[in-house]
Amino acid sequence: MRIGEMVIILFIIALAIITIWGQKSKKSPLIYSLIALYIVTVVQIIVEDCRWQMIPCYALSVILTVCIIFRKLEKKPRSKSRRRWIAGLWTTVLLLYASVMVALPLLLPVFAFNQPQGTYSVGTAVYHFIDNHRPDEYSAEPTDHRELMVQLWYPSEPETGEEAAPYIRNVTAITQGLEQALSFPAWTLSHLGLVETHAYSNAPLSTTEQEYPILIFSHGMTGFRNQNTFQIEELASHGYIVVGIDHVYDAAATVYPDGREILINKHQLSGFEALDEHMTLWTQDVSFILNRLEQMNRQDEQERFTGRLDLERIGMFGHSYGGAAAAQMLLKDSRIKAAINMDGTLYGDPMPSTGLNKPYLQMNGEKSIDKSIFDNSLDQAMAQSGHTREYYEDFWEETVRRRMNALQGGRIHDDDTAYFPYELYGFSPVLSAAA
Repeated sequence: MRIGEMVIILFIIALAIITIWGQKSKKSPLIYSLIALYIVTVVQIIVEDCRWQMIPCYALSVILTVCIIFRKLEKKPRSKSRRRWIAGLWTTVLLLYASVMVALPLLLPVFAFNQPQGTYSVGTAVYHFIDNHRPDEYSAEPTDHRELMVQLWYPSEPETGEEAAPYIRNVTAITQGLEQALSFPAWTLSHLGLVETHAYSNAPLSTTEQEYPILIFSHGMTGFRNQNTFQIEELASHGYIVVGIDHVYDAAATVYPDGREILINKHQLSGFEALDEHMTLWTQDVSFILNRLEQMNRQDEQERFTGRLDLERIGMFGHSYGGAAAAQMLLKDSRIKAAINMDGTLYGDPMPSTGLNKPYLQMNGEKSIDKSIFDNSLDQAMAQSGHTREYYEDFWEETVRRRMNALQGGRIHDDDTAYFPYELYGFSPVLSAAA
């Protein structure tokens, strides 16, 4: 809950208690307190912006206004016992109402990201790239090509003079995409548009180093490029240039500079065969972005990154399907020197039985590595999907086989980072710590 919101809530609860229990008087301070409440509310809305979670609080201001006016107009005095009974009743109503009024902004807060702990300030810039060598297979126009929105976070000069970039720039489109994918009302997350980051838009790249290593970030299915902002800002503050990609049609939403919005396309992908085949689209996205980074290093139109990208030190990390994409790029593209897969089943081309022969970290949530938890949730999964037990057993066995293949030859699993040779490839352990 933000400071202005807390002030208004405390102010209005105190005013409500005074209204209920205070003695009627011609010199009552209620009117002046009410005026002060409206002033504080207007200031809060101007400074912090309003959000739907505060509507019950704003509504109580109006209710109190009506109550105070009627109290002033009331001529016939009430008996002491009746006054106490009415006050007790309204106090009960106030407690119930206040519990809702306080719970909404607390449960759905305008949160703040932790301050990055690295030595660098963080800048960010958004790019729109078109791959003229690949048609847009999901577009209704046969002449359209694959278009990607990409955001870079990077070490910047400490004094930028710019405002902090928002966490989500196009919150309406993103929440609509999440609604389509996850089936909950988009408006419930509209407040995410008020969350600020610690990155400054279009800030100059830090001159501390001539070149900076690169990390590619790939979101999961239904995700978006900003979803791991907390992690990305931390990495950038330690001297990495982090490149986040919106995999259009699989991201919650992609918004182009001309205002076009592409919401997630529910492909109904299911099973290894379909998801293995679909992975090609994502790895082609990443390869294309690597090509564009090489072009930017030769000549950046904004002159920010020309000659400043260390193309010999490129790593990749991703979540879920994006984590699988990171493993695939480590397998397929020699430009990727190390990768972290955060809770991603290894879809795509088969992992070699001898391992990836490059630094690779596989991170998994408890539910995806504990067979007993898998067994306990199996009946529920079968009831929801209609698949058989054999289907899920085969899926589990294939998931484990792929993971174990990738981890052969010294690759590591979960948080066992002691054997991950970062320094050999020029990466800092902060990559694992932030992950």
